[in-house]
Amino acid sequence: MRLMEHSSTSPVLPSFFAGGFECSTFFRRSGQRMDFIAQTQHDKFARQDYLRLKTQGIRVAREGVRWHLVEAQRGKYDFSSVESIVQAARETETQVIWDLCHFGWPDHLDIFKPEFVSGLAAYGAAFAEWVANELDGPCYFVPINEISYYSWAGGDEGSMFPFATGRGFELKAQMVRASIETMDAIWALVPTARFVQIDPIIHVEAHPDRPHERDAAEAYRHSQFQAWDMIRGAVWPELGGQEKYLDIIGVNYYPQNQWYYNLQGVERVGEFQAIAREHENHRPFRKILAEVHDRFHRPIIIGETGCENHERPEWLRHVCEETDAAIENGIPVHGICLYPILNHAGWLDDRHCHNGLWDYAEPNGERPIYAPLAAELRRWRRHFDGNRERRPPAALRATEAMVR
Repeated sequence: MRLMEHSSTSPVLPSFFAGGFECSTFFRRSGQRMDFIAQTQHDKFARQDYLRLKTQGIRVAREGVRWHLVEAQRGKYDFSSVESIVQAARETETQVIWDLCHFGWPDHLDIFKPEFVSGLAAYGAAFAEWVANELDGPCYFVPINEISYYSWAGGDEGSMFPFATGRGFELKAQMVRASIETMDAIWALVPTARFVQIDPIIHVEAHPDRPHERDAAEAYRHSQFQAWDMIRGAVWPELGGQEKYLDIIGVNYYPQNQWYYNLQGVERVGEFQAIAREHENHRPFRKILAEVHDRFHRPIIIGETGCENHERPEWLRHVCEETDAAIENGIPVHGICLYPILNHAGWLDDRHCHNGLWDYAEPNGERPIYAPLAAELRRWRRHFDGNRERRPPAALRATEAMVR
């Protein structure tokens, strides 16, 4: 069984920290396709960006393959748009986790149609075979980024392309099918490939003033697990899910991932009511991680985390403290990805988002570093890497025990 073959006391990734490069390629309502790899000039300065990672002791990068550029013509694949990144990874010996579909796909595909499923599988297999010949070591892939979030944003709430409403479950099932077919297609060509299934983890509670919403809030909270359950075949097995498809779980966690439930019909519909971290209703991140592990028993990486402006160092400290506590409690957390690692323009308004470790590129490719975040990262890198060198953390021992 693939799960047993992939589980060991060895860390899943070569460094505990990873750098994630914003790579979304969605359409705005205006019809403009976004391309954050181009906007941040990461493709132009990939080698310098990877060397920067190396100076911070980061040997892992999370990247996106821009599917709409690779397959501009149906069934014809051109990987020139990713060559600079692959070359940079090779020269700096950086392990890459490749997102195959990060909120965007070619113009000739409709995500709701069967051709999307077969299209992702064919393109994913072609890229996997190509990149496996370009880079040494294991290949890691994210078939579709954030299935649960995107099915809500693009299929229920209608805030992201294709701006659908009332079709969230349909979209989720479609993306699960596509992920499964893509993994099978890649394994047929690259049997050692590993897969990370990435989604946000959240905590939702009924507001103290609306205790009658408690059951609805709890049901909503549990919906965060549905895509992972579909992939492993625990629910809706007709989609083809099996345990082998849930290899590594990636959890995305931001300051806004805990909120009070808003039942439709109350005055505050649409208003985001975050649960303050100091409030008794705020759930410790270590407990959220423990629930994910208790449910799925898989290696975990924090696929994305970060925040904006001067709060960046303190947020990293909070996430690291909670992660460290989770590891000591036997939760197999194998890494933290700072996402994004580069400042970028806003999704909707092009504002300059100060949420990365480095800023916009200067003409020569240099990027100013945000020193307070770098100092906090350096402190925690020494802590986590030192622990990995001295002994296998309790989390890794728990992973081994899981498969005995």
